[in-house]
Amino acid sequence: MTAAGDTIDPLSNVEERDEPHIWALLIRPIEMISALLLCIIIVLLLSGVASRYVFSYPVVWIDEVASISFLWLAMLGSAIAIDRNEHLRLTLFTGMFPRRLQGFTRTLGLVLTATFLLVMLQPAVEYVMEEWYVTSAALNIPNSFRVSAIAFGIFAMLGFIVLHAVKNSTLRDLAVSVVVVAAIVGMLWFISPALMRLGNVNILIFLVGAVALCLVMGVPIAFCFGIGTLAFLAFTTRVPIFVMIGRMDEGMSSIILLSVPIFVFLGCILDATGMGKAIVDFLASLLGHVRAGMSYVLLGSLFLVSGISGSKVSDMATVAPALFPEMKRRGHKPREMIALLATGAAMADTVPPSIVLIVLGSVAGVSIAGLFTSGFAIAMVLLAVLAILARWKASGERLGDVRRAPFGTMWRTMLIAAPALVLPFIIRSAVGGGIATATEVSTIAVLYALIIGIFLYGGIGLRKFYDMLVETAALSGAILLILGTALAMAWALTQTGFAQQLATVMAGLPGGWIIFMAMTIVVFLLLGCVLEGLPAIVLMAPLMFPIAKNLGINDIHYSMVVVTAMNIGLMAPPIGIGFYIACKIGNVSPDEAMGAIWPYILALLAGLVLIAAIPGISTAFL
Repeated sequence: MTAAGDTIDPLSNVEERDEPHIWALLIRPIEMISALLLCIIIVLLLSGVASRYVFSYPVVWIDEVASISFLWLAMLGSAIAIDRNEHLRLTLFTGMFPRRLQGFTRTLGLVLTATFLLVMLQPAVEYVMEEWYVTSAALNIPNSFRVSAIAFGIFAMLGFIVLHAVKNSTLRDLAVSVVVVAAIVGMLWFISPALMRLGNVNILIFLVGAVALCLVMGVPIAFCFGIGTLAFLAFTTRVPIFVMIGRMDEGMSSIILLSVPIFVFLGCILDATGMGKAIVDFLASLLGHVRAGMSYVLLGSLFLVSGISGSKVSDMATVAPALFPEMKRRGHKPREMIALLATGAAMADTVPPSIVLIVLGSVAGVSIAGLFTSGFAIAMVLLAVLAILARWKASGERLGDVRRAPFGTMWRTMLIAAPALVLPFIIRSAVGGGIATATEVSTIAVLYALIIGIFLYGGIGLRKFYDMLVETAALSGAILLILGTALAMAWALTQTGFAQQLATVMAGLPGGWIIFMAMTIVVFLLLGCVLEGLPAIVLMAPLMFPIAKNLGINDIHYSMVVVTAMNIGLMAPPIGIGFYIACKIGNVSPDEAMGAIWPYILALLAGLVLIAAIPGISTAFL
């Protein structure tokens, strides 16, 4: 999918390879098991919903089996993402390096990642042995059956990393990289007694400096967090590495996160069946004849489609091909179209079901039903400011031969789009009304989309269906591994006492909640540029939300400010990953689009200031 797709490296330029037989023997079974696990999870959750709401007979072991399957899916999916190079990474800086240095940097990143996985393998096995004495409540089996997924996943990822390093690196680069990593580890071990006396300076060295250096080198974000946290714990504390495995387990195993792969799969169905295109065609028949009409259609399509896929990449990939040709014919410049596409996708990420909102609710303990309800209103505000700017920008649009669509066309496109248009409202009303949880409604939405897609929108072949399952596993694994390592890093940060010190400082700032809100916007704008949404939330939510609560800020209001600021940062050049994804989807040079996007970014910032200053916008419909 590109449907979880916010985890795809948009600048990756990995050469296509003919998989050797041994490679296929290694990856194919993992892909097949992952596809089967995803099907099992969906069937189990649907069975749980039916047993409770239809037969009034809850099956107590369903959640446990789903939890076991989920962790295995996450770890196997992470291994598949390694094989496919689908872990999110920052490639802006590596692209600036000389070609010779790029190859060495890539190899050094692979060796660093392999070293991290090798060191983590033994604690992961110890964690499995330790959990043998913990039994599950319903199935009464050792928890080792679940957590052994972590050990196996680390082992599989290590194997694929080594294969990639051997296959895609020169012997010289590989040898030099091993020597460099060994020298760094040896030096840190030698000076570790001195490092332990530095106190919070180690936060800057390892949890900021080392992570930033790995990001610049193009190491996947999940492993950047893992490497920084491992080095911090190993060389500056006496905390056993074993504890880090437990924190990663905690970060990936929340039952709320079960909805992530299912909404990712829902986005795949949206792409495969053409449900999103049906919505776009309907809106185009309604608004395509007015000035700035196609811009309105683009924004409205992103708004509605996001309510199905929950993913920015899927939204943009669905809407852009359907609208860009007609927009070009009417005189829209490609760079302006990309700017509107990118900022429209940033707006749409607050529309439920948003994976970012689900993760935020899980990490910060905020009501997901409340986030879904509020997110709809916030997206309307951002939609309005972008629509106003688009109308002003469209003063030179050519409408000479454009005519209102005949009523018959509007009626026909509405009938075709109606089943797809219903789905976002099913999702929002079910969660917002307390009828179903985010996890439960995700399975209902998948079942509905599959039935509608198969019978009304052309169907899905078995091969395509299997590919969608595997793609969902890979992208879900990439997302969940980021959550696991980011939570481990956040835990390490809180153990230093830094969080308490930060809370004390920020609570004492003049200006009260207004200054704190302004600082929040700046922090999450910057984090959104560098880290993408999910890791930024996992790292900062445990620190910032308690402070906001002490200052009397409503948690839903604060959540909307955080998510909006982060999404704007994600689309802001020159670093924002989402901006480059939009350029790639629209086939426009980033250099060309960069100058055009700033008025749209400013429009979103104006909307963000409005949202932050008026809490009622976020809380009026709760």
